Amino acid sequence: MKKISLVMLSVLMVAAAIAQNVNEGIKQLYYQKYNTAKQTLQNAVNGNPKDPNAIYWLGQAFLAGANPDIAGAKSLYQKALNDIGNSDPLLLVGMGHIDLLEGRSNDARQKFETAISLSMQKKNPNPTILAAIGRANADGGSNVGDPPYAIEKLKKAAELNPTDPEVYVNMGINYQKMGGDKGGDAVQSYNAALQRDPKYARALYRIGKIYESQNNVDLFQDYYQRAVAADPNYVPTYLALYDYYKNRDVAKALNSLNDYIKYAEQNPENEYFMADYLFRAGKYQESLNKGKELEAKYGLATLPKLSVLYAYNYDRLKDSVLAKANIVKFLSTAPAGEISPDHYVLAGSIVGKFKGSEEEASAYFEKAVKADTIKANQIDYMTAAATMFEKANKPAQQYNWLFKLANLKDSWGEIDHYKLNDVSFKAGAYQRVLDTLGPKYIAAFPDKPQGYAFRVRAAKAIDTAASLGLAIEPINQQNEYLMKDTSKNKKAVYLNYYYLLVYYNDKAKDIPKAIEMTDKMMALYTPGTEEYTFAETTKKALQSRPAPRTPGKGSPTKTGNGTGSTSGKATSGSASGK
Repeated sequence: MKKISLVMLSVLMVAAAIAQNVNEGIKQLYYQKYNTAKQTLQNAVNGNPKDPNAIYWLGQAFLAGANPDIAGAKSLYQKALNDIGNSDPLLLVGMGHIDLLEGRSNDARQKFETAISLSMQKKNPNPTILAAIGRANADGGSNVGDPPYAIEKLKKAAELNPTDPEVYVNMGINYQKMGGDKGGDAVQSYNAALQRDPKYARALYRIGKIYESQNNVDLFQDYYQRAVAADPNYVPTYLALYDYYKNRDVAKALNSLNDYIKYAEQNPENEYFMADYLFRAGKYQESLNKGKELEAKYGLATLPKLSVLYAYNYDRLKDSVLAKANIVKFLSTAPAGEISPDHYVLAGSIVGKFKGSEEEASAYFEKAVKADTIKANQIDYMTAAATMFEKANKPAQQYNWLFKLANLKDSWGEIDHYKLNDVSFKAGAYQRVLDTLGPKYIAAFPDKPQGYAFRVRAAKAIDTAASLGLAIEPINQQNEYLMKDTSKNKKAVYLNYYYLLVYYNDKAKDIPKAIEMTDKMMALYTPGTEEYTFAETTKKALQSRPAPRTPGKGSPTKTGNGTGSTSGKATSGSASGK
């Protein structure tokens, strides 16, 4: 009996040790100590190769981080299901997680529903299984998973397990996957997690990320600092602060980086960040030297971002050829999880320096915009692309980027209207200016002169012979605006009337309308001025013409001055509408 008790005690002690290892591994995953977590959880699996909980969490460790080992997790879960049996609900959720990452959402849903059925406890599903389903759907990019389905399961999990804060964090992530309009729901979920555990730094960090995406500096910095105060060991906060400050305040960036290195798992990545800091501090050659040292020590396969570091430094050192070679190499070989929007922006800015490569560079900027959810960053990328095409003197492509940029904003500012009209005119898109962009400019800013001027210029550019009368309506509209301040604008109005005078006399053969224009010209100036005299003389010449004969009853009628045209008579020059 005593021997049996000792055996049982030994078994219980082993089980407790394995459970402790699993819990420790989960904690290490939370703190993003992925390599340590893998080792801890592998030890737990080695201690009991048929423990579904240990196997599940080891698979989660394979899937964690920027470079998930999907194949490794898949092999682990498949082997476990073969060894243990296909009826373990937690392992089925693990395989459903793999299905989601590999794009098989229907297969994942079937596995999740089977796992729920197998885990029923007193007419309720096991909250651990529901939480695992929510975790699976929270993983990956915004196109991975079924957020509404996951949120439904997580709400039930939260009801059945009233203490776990992670349930609400994964709920918030799923809300964010549904789009920006769900940001409020996500924040509510993260706050619910904090009600369960006020020191759950991951929730504070996630709220900070939302406010950072909205460029709300005061709020996101406040939440990051609260996350640091709640749990100094939660390293993603330090890295977020480093990323924010690295291009703004290198001293603050260094402080955040030092904190990150202090608490993070020691690995080659930490040494890379120091080389990155040297670049941010303007020490380009030192940064290059540090990068070469790390490459010799670890290899590019371990630190693929070294190619990015080289590209940055060579670009600043004016070696565009080596800069391009390194960034293109990185983007073509690095795992998808290693590539960030900044890398595409760097590629676009470097490739765009090579004449004739603007379209290739534009494609990189497109990828940056798609990969980034922060509107302020997207605006920066679009502005950079538009500027590149402006320098390359390619207004049509510049317009495309400016149009995207303007539409990304909540409303168009005057500078947006001006740039879009100006670049469209330069691109020869005169009809667009006349019919669409010019009217929008005038409607938005009726007290500004440029919208009226753009329409007049566009009409004249289309109707170069002034024979179609396309400029009549835009000129009349512009004159109505200019006449609000006659003393300032009378010369411009006079030249507009002269353009109409020439049109009505030479093209439309409408002498009464031509005479009407001379009257309007005379009304702008006092008798005796050059402008008044010209208009008066022209009017008399027009009035002296005999009425035209009825067609077919004699020879063509000659005009009174023998020319039939007023062209070239205005001493003030031709009408420009400017």
